[in-house]
Amino acid sequence: MAKTVKPLPTLEWLQPRLKASRVISLVSFFSLAALLLVWNLGYANVPATLLWVILSVQLAPLLLLAPGLLLGNARAHAWTCFVVNLYFIQGVLAAFDPSKAVYGWLLSGLSFSLFCAALMFTRWRFQYERKLAGEN
Repeated sequence: MAKTVKPLPTLEWLQPRLKASRVISLVSFFSLAALLLVWNLGYANVPATLLWVILSVQLAPLLLLAPGLLLGNARAHAWTCFVVNLYFIQGVLAAFDPSKAVYGWLLSGLSFSLFCAALMFTRWRFQYERKLAGEN
């Protein structure tokens, strides 16, 4: 039994979706970084000596991905889908603590939206590039 090839979407269909998913990815990414900064600097009861260690450990993965996301690199968006799962897990764990519930829900929500937007950007970007190369 032969497998039927699914045709690629048109460029006109892909372009607005690429732009929207990229904007949502960037907004979610910077909101996630801002949430981590605001929480650790303003609300977390962390000694000053450990504060910068905790911030650097939490923000280092995001800083590594930032250049690729800003440039619109599809592979950076794909790697973001892997890395953002760490923040989702942290958010779910924090949501169980009543004193951190709002922070946990915000962290989980932002990481979920970043995951979905980055995933869709990656998919649509590779389809867009295949279509530009002449594939049907």
